[in-house]
Amino acid sequence: MTSTSHHRHPAESPAPDDRAPAPALGLRQTLESRAAGHAHRYTRISPIVLRLCIGLIFCWFGALKFFPGASAAEDFAISAMTELTRGLIPAPVCLLLLAVLETSIGLALLTGFLLRWALAAFFLHMAGVLLSLLVLPDASWHTAAVPTFEGQYVIKNIALVAAGLHIAADELTP
Repeated sequence: MTSTSHHRHPAESPAPDDRAPAPALGLRQTLESRAAGHAHRYTRISPIVLRLCIGLIFCWFGALKFFPGASAAEDFAISAMTELTRGLIPAPVCLLLLAVLETSIGLALLTGFLLRWALAAFFLHMAGVLLSLLVLPDASWHTAAVPTFEGQYVIKNIALVAAGLHIAADELTP
């Protein structure tokens, strides 16, 4: 083999222009490669992780409503549901219905059983929760754009809706 040949014997050392990248660049590429592998795995499992986390939250908060006085949002939730139903459902029944609804949604999210029905119930429930900002303005807002503690409690549900959209998109994607 001549020195001008582009083919070399495996035992020969690489030519200067064939050297491995500088150690820092090699480490960076290795880290990026590892991160990409983890990101790919997380992309596959993220809907399941979200589904389980949201399911746990719904089970927990729903279960609290089975025990009058245990939920910090109990009075606000009863007031909102009473207002939304025009008082047709008595307060204790409102609380029980919310407990059953939230716990059922949570169990469905945790197990994946009847998931599409649970997602429909989830989005209807979230619509009702967010409507409470409008139907209970005195309890939701100090002034325009300054929510009360209860209003903040409701507004954070926007993040749950975003998570629900991710779960639903995964469920509905063939």
